Amino acid sequence: MKCHRSGLITFCGLDVQTEYDPNGVDAKEGFRLYDDGKFSRGKPIKTKHPNILKSIIIGKKGWGLWLNQWGEGINEWSFTKEEILDEFKVRGIVIPESFLKDFENRIQSLRLKRLNSYWEELQKE
Repeated sequence: MKCHRSGLITFCGLDVQTEYDPNGVDAKEGFRLYDDGKFSRGKPIKTKHPNILKSIIIGKKGWGLWLNQWGEGINEWSFTKEEILDEFKVRGIVIPESFLKDFENRIQSLRLKRLNSYWEELQKE
C-alpha cells in the first residue's frame, strides 16, 4: 500500500475500481478474493475499505509490472539494483523478503537470457 501512496508505483496496467459498502468485505478479504479472480473486470469491488484495497491492488500489481522493467534496465546497465532499492528506502518502504527474492530471481533470469543471446550470436560467427 505504501508503494502506491508514496507515488513510487502508481500504474499497474489496469483501472482498479472500488466502491464503499459498509456491508462489504474488508480490505484483506477483498484482496484475497481479487487475487483469486472472484471480481469481474470493469465492475467496482464493494468493500468497507475502498481506498486501502485500491492501493494494495495497485501496489501489488504494479510491483509485478515494474519488476521486468527494472530487471531489464539493470541488465542493460541503465541503472543499478541499489538505485531501485534506494528509492524504496528513501520513502520508508520495507520490501517483504519474498518480493526481494522475486526481484533477485528476475534479475538473474534476465541476465541468463541476455548471456545466452550473446553466446548464440558468438556461435554464429
